[in-house]
Amino acid sequence: MVFYAEDVERLDRELDGFLEASGARCAMLIDTEGHLVTRRGEAPAEDVESLSALVAGSFAATHQVARLLGEGGFNSLAHQGEHQGIQLASVGPRALMATVWDDRTNLGLVKFYAQETSERLRRVLGEIEAAEPRPDAGLADDYGQQASAALDELF
Repeated sequence: MVFYAEDVERLDRELDGFLEASGARCAMLIDTEGHLVTRRGEAPAEDVESLSALVAGSFAATHQVARLLGEGGFNSLAHQGEHQGIQLASVGPRALMATVWDDRTNLGLVKFYAQETSERLRRVLGEIEAAEPRPDAGLADDYGQQASAALDELF
């Protein structure tokens, strides 16, 4: 899935609203491959990209545990430490929302607002995926010919 600036802005607005309502420290939207799509709030770690990959791996492992237990999968997962925790929620088949919280809030509030936000993010992602393809911002089809002609003209 390709995200344009206005797509990420829509996702960010949803995450900002979630952070305000829940009191959580950070919200991240991560694809199931472990790539960070966007992050709002305080950075939860120095290496957010590694955290994203580990979160996706943890969710995938938990999904397999659910299958072994006869479930189709788990929709959410939480890890709680002494001072902070992380809650993971499925956002459709291709994305996860990871929320880091600390003593400013509690898991109950995070889970309550995460459920609603996950549904909103799922709708936004569906709209992004269904949208008409936008003009390619990449290289033109005849880029090689244009570059060669420009170099010939220059020299």
